[in-house]
Amino acid sequence: MNLWTVIQDFFGALFAFDQAHPLLFTQFYFWAFFAIVFAVFSLFHSKVLLRNGFLFAASLFFYYKTSGVFLALLLFVIVYNFFAAKWIYRLKSERWKGVVVGLSALVDLGLLAYFKYAYFITDFVNNLFGLSIEVHDVLGEFLNMLTGAAVFSVDAIILPVGISFFTFQAVSYVVDVKRCKIEPVQNFLDFGFYLSFFPQLVAGPIVRASEFIAQLHKPYNLSRRWFGIAIFWIMNGLLKKLILADYMAVNFADRVFANPLMFSGFENLAALFCYSLQVYADFSGYTDIATGVAMLMGFYLPKNFDSPYKAVNTQQFWRRWHMTLSRWLRDYLYIPLGGNRNATPGTYIIIIAVAVIGSFLSGSWWVAVAVAAIAGGIGLWAWKHPGDRKLITTNINSMNTMLLGGLWHGASWNFMIWGGLNGLGQVIYKVWTRRSMGVKVLIITLVTALCGTLSLTLHYPVWNMFFVWTLIIWIGTAVKGIICHFDRAKRVEKSPAAEWLSRAWDIFQTFVFITFTRLFFRSGSNLDPALANEEAWNTAKNMVNQIGGHWDLSLVPSMAAAHWQVLVLFVVGMIIHWLPERFKRRYRIWFAKLPLAVMAIVVALIVFVFCQFITADLQSFIYFQF
Repeated sequence: MNLWTVIQDFFGALFAFDQAHPLLFTQFYFWAFFAIVFAVFSLFHSKVLLRNGFLFAASLFFYYKTSGVFLALLLFVIVYNFFAAKWIYRLKSERWKGVVVGLSALVDLGLLAYFKYAYFITDFVNNLFGLSIEVHDVLGEFLNMLTGAAVFSVDAIILPVGISFFTFQAVSYVVDVKRCKIEPVQNFLDFGFYLSFFPQLVAGPIVRASEFIAQLHKPYNLSRRWFGIAIFWIMNGLLKKLILADYMAVNFADRVFANPLMFSGFENLAALFCYSLQVYADFSGYTDIATGVAMLMGFYLPKNFDSPYKAVNTQQFWRRWHMTLSRWLRDYLYIPLGGNRNATPGTYIIIIAVAVIGSFLSGSWWVAVAVAAIAGGIGLWAWKHPGDRKLITTNINSMNTMLLGGLWHGASWNFMIWGGLNGLGQVIYKVWTRRSMGVKVLIITLVTALCGTLSLTLHYPVWNMFFVWTLIIWIGTAVKGIICHFDRAKRVEKSPAAEWLSRAWDIFQTFVFITFTRLFFRSGSNLDPALANEEAWNTAKNMVNQIGGHWDLSLVPSMAAAHWQVLVLFVVGMIIHWLPERFKRRYRIWFAKLPLAVMAIVVALIVFVFCQFITADLQSFIYFQF
């Protein structure tokens, strides 16, 4: 083989897209790519136009290496929204501005719906009208027509990486221009750079134009301390991803979810808790790496996680988890629906749509009947009790937002259940906090007794699970009630120890509830869209049957010993997660202040540890598929 052939092969591999090996932060190729980008960036970091133009080009190359031909889709979204925002800004009529914003949202969300929900929509239409339409990749057919050859497969629609994130950014941009919160970006390179910035392009965080555009024209400034903080975030993210997320997934969680019936109830429950930590470590790890990489280039991304498993209730959890998505849903869905003010036509349209979608996904129209009955009962209560209307409206809009947030993750019955459970958790919390301690104890006693009766009479595993969980809640509520009674009797404030125990118990309850909802989230992930609904439901059902079925407690110690490495890693990960924020800030600053030579040695040691945990087949980031 001559030198020219070697060079051709090298550059061919360098610039070719390999669908089986997309560009990941955990690959050496990415860090080689970033080293080159950062080296070139450092040559003209003070020249804003050249810097932004170069980073825009580098981001496009990164997306090409991640998604191949879908680069054309990203470019279309950039071009369309750049000119749409300018058009909206020039219009004088608020009515026409609304029309253009609606058209832009229809285009952006229509692309998202095509790639993400084509199978669901096709199945729905076929079942409703008795048709036999098959899904074809229209983009692939169009590209084959342009090339005049069958280059691209048209048999299946592949979800472009990161489409949910860059379309949501595009929607927020045009809406904010219409609301006069920002002015449209005048330079195309700046806007393209904003929408395609490679550290956060494919898995968030969802960056608002108001948070990022102003940074494009600031002089580059990276102090010695901020350099250390950036390196810390990169190392921290890699630690979460490679040691916590990937190790627990490959060595335990993925095996159990792949075949729940092959494992005991204890192992299914342990896998569920491990996955709860895994998905956090995976997603927040990506965010940490993205934050550090962006900081090295002088850009700051919004905070996306705030120790979510420290939340004391489900409402607080969603203020700490995927914070940029939660804010997006609040500002562009919840508030337009009426928020906590009133119900709008959109509120009722979503209720009807949810009933229809739920019936289709479940295969039973009884779901629609149940939704109609619940909605009718709530409407009757609001009519009879005008004082509760605001609370009812708030809860309905919250539930609608969470249900649509579930469907955003995928058109699967399991994602809908996951979103609904999170919405229900928020609704119950709001209602629960308005009740006295005596009423709380009475309610949970009745619910526990009901679940216990159903568990003993029906012998369904799901009721066994509910009974155990409600019994745990009953014990905690009863203990809280006793403490409150004695404190009132003594006419003293709650002691610091009692306050700490109460907070710890609330965190524990919230974590367990969120972990249970993960059962439906994980079951609907990583599946062929054409088969996702049935497979996801069967996986969740089998895990519930195993967890709620008969346990041979004598075998639990031996099963725990068989998986001791993963279980120890889970415990260590949770302890680190629950450390006080001031302590974490202290060791973050300590690392940032290390002499460069010492920092380099520490980083080398950390990388060596990473290498011991790297699996043969690197795991992609979970949220790439969304």
